Amino acid sequence: MTKTEPKPALALNQTGEIQIVEYLPEHRIRFKEINEQWITRLYEMEEEDIKTVSDPEEYVLKGGGRIYIALYKGFPVGTCAYINLGQGVFEMIKMAVDENYRGLKIGKKIGEISMGHIRELGAKKVILFSNRKGSAVAIELYTKLGFVEVPLGESEFQRADIRMEVTY
Repeated sequence: MTKTEPKPALALNQTGEIQIVEYLPEHRIRFKEINEQWITRLYEMEEEDIKTVSDPEEYVLKGGGRIYIALYKGFPVGTCAYINLGQGVFEMIKMAVDENYRGLKIGKKIGEISMGHIRELGAKKVILFSNRKGSAVAIELYTKLGFVEVPLGESEFQRADIRMEVTY
């Protein structure tokens, strides 16, 4: 794997060794690897997962969504994507940190920075689906980011057993 250098104009935040940047095509392989790593640890890749990680430009970005990448010393180690559902509503998807880089507060940083940026872009509400069993630490983080649990409703993911949202 090669070290990915972000374009300076895309850097949203840099503190020490961790930098949050907007997705570039050269991040595609790591976006896929990081997300497949956490999903396949406890679950199977579902159709929506495969679509998203195989073609994030088409599935996320084309419709007005955003993808953020956490770089540690210039190397992509975390992801957080948002699908634009329209009318100021976004769905947070594929928030993950490479297990070899956990404990460095990268998830917290990418969550805070990306949520702030999504809000600046006009988000009125952000929703997400998760799983209590496999993502307890993530759910704790989502709560710290301002998300509250709401009725589950329908989800394209079989593993989803909790829906959360934050309204601005």
